[in-house]
Formats: sequence, C-alpha cells, structure tokens
Amino acid sequence: MKPDQSHIDRWLLARKQQRSNRTHALLLKGLLEGSVSTLSQAITLIESNTKEDIQIAQKLLSSLPEPKQTAKRIGITGVPGVGKSTFIEQFGMQLIKAGHKVAVLAIDPSSSRTGGSILGDKTRMEQLSMQPNAFIRPTAAGHTLGGVAQHTRQAIALCEAAGFDIILIETVGVGQSETLVHGMVDFFVLLMLAGAGDELQGIKRGIMELADLIVINKADGENTAPAKAARSEYAAAIHVFAQRPDQWQPRVVCASGMNGTGLDEIWNITESYFNQLQQVGILGEKRQMQELQLFDKLLFEMLQAQFFAKAEYSELYKSIRVAIAEGIIKAYEGQAALQERMKDNP
Repeated sequence: MKPDQSHIDRWLLARKQQRSNRTHALLLKGLLEGSVSTLSQAITLIESNTKEDIQIAQKLLSSLPEPKQTAKRIGITGVPGVGKSTFIEQFGMQLIKAGHKVAVLAIDPSSSRTGGSILGDKTRMEQLSMQPNAFIRPTAAGHTLGGVAQHTRQAIALCEAAGFDIILIETVGVGQSETLVHGMVDFFVLLMLAGAGDELQGIKRGIMELADLIVINKADGENTAPAKAARSEYAAAIHVFAQRPDQWQPRVVCASGMNGTGLDEIWNITESYFNQLQQVGILGEKRQMQELQLFDKLLFEMLQAQFFAKAEYSELYKSIRVAIAEGIIKAYEGQAALQERMKDNP
C-alpha cells in the first residue's frame, strides 16, 4: 500500500517542530545559566540565514527576559593606531576584577561589503579572552549596515540574558561604523592620540559631537606632556557644541592602555553618566529611540531590496542614473518617471 504523502509531510513537520522546540529550550536554559558556549551557539544561530534557524532565533529572542537597565552598553571607537585593543583589554580586565562580567562585540561594517570577517579578536586580547567572566565576539559578515546593526543588537540582548552586565562595542572599521555603534549604545567613548600634528585633525567634528567621553590614549612616557596639551585643546573644542538633551557635558581625560593609568577615572565618569541618565529618567527612552531608528533602517533596506529584485525597476533605475549623469534630465524628473512606471506596474 502506497503511503499517504500528506501523512508523511505532517509527521516530518511535527518532528521538525519538536527539534526546534528542543533546541530553543536548551539554548534558553543555557543562556539563563550564563553558559558562554551556549551564548556562542545562540549568536551563531541569529547570524544564520536558513529558514529553520531564523525561526528558532526569533523564538529564542522573544523568550528572553526584559533587559535590565543596570547593564551598561559602551561603544569604543578611535582613529587607526590609537590602541583600542590594548585599551579595551586593560579596561575589561579592570572591570572583571571589580566583579563585572564583560562582553566585547567588535563591529566592522566594511566586512558587509567585502564578505570578510574580523578574525583574531581573541589573539588581540589574549589575556582578557582567557577570563571566565569575559566573552569576545566579532560581528557577522555579509550583511547590510542595517543587518550588522540588527545582529549586533540581538547579540547584546543575548549577552545581557547570559548575565554580562558590561557590553563593550568596538568599532574595527572606519567611516560609518562610528554612527552605527553610537545608535546602539548608552555611552560612547572616542579614543584619540596626541603628538600627531594638529590635534583636531583626523577626526570629523560630527564624530566628536557623538562622544560622551574623549580619551587621549597612550599618555605615557614622552607622550605625557603632549597628551595633556591635547586634552586642553579637545576640552576647549567640545564647549562650543550645542547643549545636549540629556544635559551631559562630555569630558576629556588622559589615559594609557599600556600601563592602565586613567582607567579608574574613566570608569568613575562612566558611572556618573549612567547615574545622571537614571536621575533624569531618559535611559529607557534613549534605548527605545534606538529601537525605532533600527526599525526604520531595516524597513528602508527591505523596501530597497524588494525594489531592486524587480528587473524592470532595476533596469529603469540604471538608465535614469545614466541620463542624470549625462545632464539629459534632472534628478526630480528621473524620480517622477520612476514613480509613474511604478504606478503602472506595481
């Protein structure tokens, strides 16, 4: 007798659902118990593009407890050669000694264009990576900027569910990465160098305006005096910026990631910032606004992908761009032509 195909399909679907439920339950249990290996598995899951993994990941994320506002999300960026890895390792070690659990997530939006990924994070921070209360993870590659932001935001939620109360988000790429990280953290640290000519060169004013704290790093040895001079210049520069909604006045300090000087002051400033945000009651509001901004970014990227998935629209878009570049039509005329075609062929 030939087996009923519909019966087989239902049986396979039931088995698949059982496996999904079992995976979800094990991951959730491991996360809430603080298992680092489970945390790694969970982040790998949310980075997957397979339909089954996406479903399990969504179920897992929706099962997580509400994030505690006691967890601190700190972004760290800086010019090339500023010593981010050494600084983060020493800062992380100090926080662990103070009783914190520290997760380091590295972001490089350039990997979404090249298909590469950040490797060697654990070798860059060998001492920190060996600590039982530390977790180091690079960003996923091969995604849009919105995708990188989404996966990192989900990784933050998983880290917090696993009991990590300090999340350090490191920018590895340059360019758009600073704005990307600023949009997902509570406190944003900009590392700078002294003794490299005009102290206000090499960093855009817009990036400085994002910073809650500017750290003149490598302030040791012969670099101590130039670092103090740079601190004065930056302190004068940030005073001309417009007053911020959170009423926080950004600070400028000197530090050395190599010998650990200045790290206590940096942590004290960080705690002062969080205390102020809690007092004025805008920490939760800030995180909610970040979620809305991420939603808008993802929606835009989804609509853009759907647009270019239609060959007719994609070809028309290319031809309009050529016409604009050659001066045949204006940008608004191209937009009108495209809009008209979309009305006729939705």
